[in-house]
Amino acid sequence: MEKAQTFEEALARLEAVVKELENGKIPLDKALELFGEGVSLAQFCHRQLEEAEQKISILMTDAKGNLILKEISPPDLNT
Repeated sequence: MEKAQTFEEALARLEAVVKELENGKIPLDKALELFGEGVSLAQFCHRQLEEAEQKISILMTDAKGNLILKEISPPDLNT
């Protein structure tokens, strides 16, 4: 049984694919194969990031000092 790929593994492989394609010293067949793999890896990483974004939440204190759970989106992280 094959182990599920992590985000970090997929991102590292995507970076390796991009470097190999940028090198330009591979046959067209191999370049097309790598391009397809890169697209799949990018889609996988994008899905993983979307799922993580949906799970991001922080604990905050309301005016009475009670802890509340607040869902935040990435733009809120900069404030």
